[in-house]
Amino acid sequence: MALVDLAGKHALVIGGGQGIGRATVLALARAGAGVAVLDAETERAEAVATEVRGLGRPACALSADVTAAEEAARGVAEARSSLGGLDIVVNIVGAASWAPLLELDEDTWERDFSINLKHHWYVARSAARSWIDVREPGVLCVVGSVSGAFSSANHGAYGAAKTALLGLVRTAAEEWWPYGIRVNAVVPGAVRTPRIEAGWAEGTVPRPEADTLERMALPDDIAGPILFLVSDLARRVTGQSVIVDGGATTKFPYALE
Repeated sequence: MALVDLAGKHALVIGGGQGIGRATVLALARAGAGVAVLDAETERAEAVATEVRGLGRPACALSADVTAAEEAARGVAEARSSLGGLDIVVNIVGAASWAPLLELDEDTWERDFSINLKHHWYVARSAARSWIDVREPGVLCVVGSVSGAFSSANHGAYGAAKTALLGLVRTAAEEWWPYGIRVNAVVPGAVRTPRIEAGWAEGTVPRPEADTLERMALPDDIAGPILFLVSDLARRVTGQSVIVDGGATTKFPYALE
């Protein structure tokens, strides 16, 4: 942490009420940042904001549905107003629907693109405008998925949206670099979050095989790379997608005798 000094910085974490979001909020706070915790559920946001205050950092709890453009813009504006500035935006919101491509209906396709792609554009656009308007640099980090870097059998809409997200990161990084804005993605493999564990229990999320379970990350394992990318240690890093999957995607795909 001594290498990562975010003292005096102001950060907004979207989806900060649980899982990777909560871990990221606490990592930013421990590094010295004040944090606006935005979540769809006000109670979750306030609970995490209370943890941040317990670390001696400024914090506020916000609630918005960032899948709506005007709500995304409001969330960014309220974070800047509440914290007295905005230097870092981390957007973690996303969820997968599970079905083979031949069984996907249009509503599911549209929902997965809304919750995994469109809001990233809304948030990124709002954050970039807020920095450009006041001639300040900024850092944006989004959370993708290896389903967007490789195949995504039985959750194809999610994978297609996450693939497009990585393209959006590269384009935003190129267009906004002249304004001092960096844009990167952390691309997790399987992460053992409370929401995923609840999905296993309910049978709505397929439980992975033993090898995948052994490689699964915990939320803190994703928060660390996010912290690096938003810090000055990564001041020359932009347009990149950092895969964090315990080496799962490095495996040779063919069985050897």
